[in-house]
Amino acid sequence: MTRNPGRAAWFHLALAASLLAAPLAAQETTLRVDVKLVSLFVNVTDRNGAIVGGLTDADFAVYEDGRPQKIAVFERQSELPLNLTLAIDTSGSVHKDMTEEADAARRFAHALVRPQDQMSLMQFATEVREITPFTNKLSQIDRGLGQLRGDFATALYDAIYLGSERLGRRQGRKVLIVISDGGDTAKSTTYAQAVEQALRNEVMIYSIIDVPIEASAGRDLGGEHALITLAEQTGGKSFYESDGGLDKAFARVSDDLRTQYLLGYYPKNQEPGRTFHRVEVTVPRAAADAFNIRHKTGYYMDSPARGN
Repeated sequence: MTRNPGRAAWFHLALAASLLAAPLAAQETTLRVDVKLVSLFVNVTDRNGAIVGGLTDADFAVYEDGRPQKIAVFERQSELPLNLTLAIDTSGSVHKDMTEEADAARRFAHALVRPQDQMSLMQFATEVREITPFTNKLSQIDRGLGQLRGDFATALYDAIYLGSERLGRRQGRKVLIVISDGGDTAKSTTYAQAVEQALRNEVMIYSIIDVPIEASAGRDLGGEHALITLAEQTGGKSFYESDGGLDKAFARVSDDLRTQYLLGYYPKNQEPGRTFHRVEVTVPRAAADAFNIRHKTGYYMDSPARGN
């Protein structure tokens, strides 16, 4: 029987190629495994509102959609870089307080921002405008706070949506501080879209509520409630400017950020088909009402819909 040298050579080349391809294929399969670390920034206070320090990872329990999870990362008073956006309402309803807000914000920035941190400044009225991009140069922040300009309408949810989107591109802790009376008159972004954008980008919202009219009949109570709920859902907190002034409100935000626990876990036994996964953190050894534990309510697994 006559052998075909060309066919034999082709066979050996094909065999070698298949042997080389096997480990590459196995490597590709390994690289495609999704091991998303879910990060939770957690604040714990007692019945009197005092910060509870000294807890360890053994004190906490984490649940996703009711299923227990193993804590893989734990830190106290996280040293992760802080990315902070300060969004100030400059609409007509709060215009009279603009100078006071700028002065208090300047003192807050000088007390909080470290060399590894970055802060940006936005104002919102009829439109949302970034005045100062992310920087750790306090002189630039001061200059931006001197450029606040008023207008008529209030694009509150636009500001939260855009602020969260920009924060989402950054690494580390992401915090959006909103100073407003809570009224939204622009109506281009909804509350649901704003809170979803914050959760998708792992942004904590701190609301400082400026009430221009003390009488309940003239206040936007629905807007105030929205600011409170936005903070609760994202793991932040809300404060009223009238409760001790802006400096005290900013000091409380600063204390909150300095005393956070960081808990991280790799999701196990996830419930299939869910887009949004709810999370819960408890301290099992404590009585049910002994501690107030704050963190984001959950996270999204999928990518946001275009145009949402």
